[in-house]
Amino acid sequence: MGDGRASVEGGAAQELRGYALPRTATGRSSLVAPPPWHYSGDFIVIEFRADPEAARSFLPAGLEAGDDLGAAAAVFADWQSCSESGDELLDPIRSQYKEFYVVLACRHRGEAVTRCPLMWVDKGFSLARGWIQGFPKKPGSIWMTRPVTVGRAGPRLEPGARFGASASADDRRLAEATLTLTDRSETGPTVNAPPLVNTRYLPPWDPATPVFEEHVFAGGRDREISAVWEGDATLRFLDSPVDELSALAPVEVGKGFWFSFGFTADGGTVAE
Repeated sequence: MGDGRASVEGGAAQELRGYALPRTATGRSSLVAPPPWHYSGDFIVIEFRADPEAARSFLPAGLEAGDDLGAAAAVFADWQSCSESGDELLDPIRSQYKEFYVVLACRHRGEAVTRCPLMWVDKGFSLARGWIQGFPKKPGSIWMTRPVTVGRAGPRLEPGARFGASASADDRRLAEATLTLTDRSETGPTVNAPPLVNTRYLPPWDPATPVFEEHVFAGGRDREISAVWEGDATLRFLDSPVDELSALAPVEVGKGFWFSFGFTADGGTVAE
């Protein structure tokens, strides 16, 4: 029936299963498996400063600018992830993806937090999983130089190693970065260290019902991080007719960092 209702004859309605759409009798077709979700990935993080008023314009009600308005980081990540069974690891197209996002320093009830206003990802399962968590993910194309341990087709993790990264969406390049390693880092990146506050948002389909909107702490446990390398970085954001990343274009670029990071996500908490 065109209104989405189905008649059932000769018995009770079939119970549908699945953590996320599509839901079926078996639940096997669900785009996203239930958490916990395990993540392991390589990161390039470039710290920078954005125009303070531009940064302020991306903060929702409930988050304050804080004392360091404009402090930001651009993050490129090459992920491998799986649910508790680990079955996705034997079918790598279901476990590997890349993403790019920006975080802004801000405060929630006086405490230091971070906010991700814009984010792009190259796989549908990650996009859906992100919306469940309140990440503002959009489809995109992300590429990063990979380090190597053999041969000459990539940098080693050593002083002088050079990395590049880019992000595009709708056939337009949005961001590009370079990183030249200088040494091991004693501090690692600091802008994206505080807790991340996302917003879960669902507009109503029935105009008579309210919008669903809640701020949540992203959560995560069992965090592991490799040795962190730092170096000299470049970062550029480009204009787009539909994406607003260039509003946060760097007015100053700081250090860049390379590291590997892993954690498990199994739910967050509401940011009261």
